[in-house]
Amino acid sequence: MTIRTKLTVRDDESSNSGASASAQPATKRQPTEEERAKRKERVVAAKDALARSVGLRGEQVAPGRAALKLYLQRLNEPNQPDDALFKALLEAPFTVPPKRKERR
Repeated sequence: MTIRTKLTVRDDESSNSGASASAQPATKRQPTEEERAKRKERVVAAKDALARSVGLRGEQVAPGRAALKLYLQRLNEPNQPDDALFKALLEAPFTVPPKRKERR
């Protein structure tokens, strides 16, 4: 027994209405001068933290640097960290984590 597939033809009107709605470019929101200045300050601070953390050693350095690099890669995404989280992100490579208690 052979399997036959049914081919259907879309109506031109229904296919155009769905395509035209998704084909229209979304209006981009233009950032204000304050937002641009804040973004530039954050980029400079993140790059400075990366540059200062080059020679550091410790278990916190690699993940902290990776987080800063990820932040710089995702600058154009709409969800950016708030000021407190960004400050913690900047301090991550330099903050030594607390030592774990050893159980005997």
